[in-house]
Amino acid sequence: MRFASFAAAAFIAAAPLAAYAADATPLVTADWVKAHAGDDNVVILDIRGDIEGTDLGDLPYLAHGVVAPYATAGWRTEIDGVPGQIPPPEQIAELIGSLGIDGDDHVVIVPWGTDSSEFGGATRIYWTFKYLGHDEVSILDGGWRQYDAAGGERVAEAVTPEPTEFPYEIQPELRATTADVEAALESGTKLVDGRPEAQYLGESKSPVVRIEGTIPGAVNLPNSKLYSAEYASFATPETVAALSSEIGVDLASGEENIVFCNTGHWASVVWFALHEIGGDENTTMYDGSMSEWAADPARPIQ
Repeated sequence: MRFASFAAAAFIAAAPLAAYAADATPLVTADWVKAHAGDDNVVILDIRGDIEGTDLGDLPYLAHGVVAPYATAGWRTEIDGVPGQIPPPEQIAELIGSLGIDGDDHVVIVPWGTDSSEFGGATRIYWTFKYLGHDEVSILDGGWRQYDAAGGERVAEAVTPEPTEFPYEIQPELRATTADVEAALESGTKLVDGRPEAQYLGESKSPVVRIEGTIPGAVNLPNSKLYSAEYASFATPETVAALSSEIGVDLASGEENIVFCNTGHWASVVWFALHEIGGDENTTMYDGSMSEWAADPARPIQ
């Protein structure tokens, strides 16, 4: 990452990124962040919203963190009437580059860590980096809650980044389209609904979805089962495997499945669990989800 105030850094030999990537996993601990936050080519991406509206006092930011709130920075947009879509590649790459992130950086995403829905901002941005072909990305497990509890350094102001160019190479296999879901219905590919059970059963719905119900044949893995709001921690690989087995998804077999929700937010929590923690590389996310699927009355709803 490049910082406007650190011009002299160009003359300092940087440690290889591989030194960090070797011990960085999809989820990193607060201790990992405390140890590496100031390292060259490690970017702490603070996606918390309403930071200044909290009671954190005069030191509300993470040391070495650059701020880009999930809800307001431009991580998602409405496309053809469907909310919550990933922006065009050149647009999202421009956003990432404006944060001082280039192709050599390892990015660590930090949400508040309050619950699975809020944590979904981190998993959605994680998926965005992966979709753009940037594999050097992690999430701080437990977010700010764990960082603060571990005595992470707090500062008065966030980093002011120096814009740079962020290269990308789209990985289409990570994103399912409506056509892919239609094909899945024909082939019997597993569809996993990451919404709360009431929405899955058609007892309630999101305001952005036209009608109650789910995609026919889908199974339900509520995103809330994958994150502990009490302990601020994501589900372990063993828990992910057990929950997947309960709904008939065999992670070990690497079978294809498509996860969805209303707008691809909660679905990203489930995608992260199955693909990154569970190791099923054939898990794909339908970011259009029920908002796009149900918009056409001709498409079947169960």
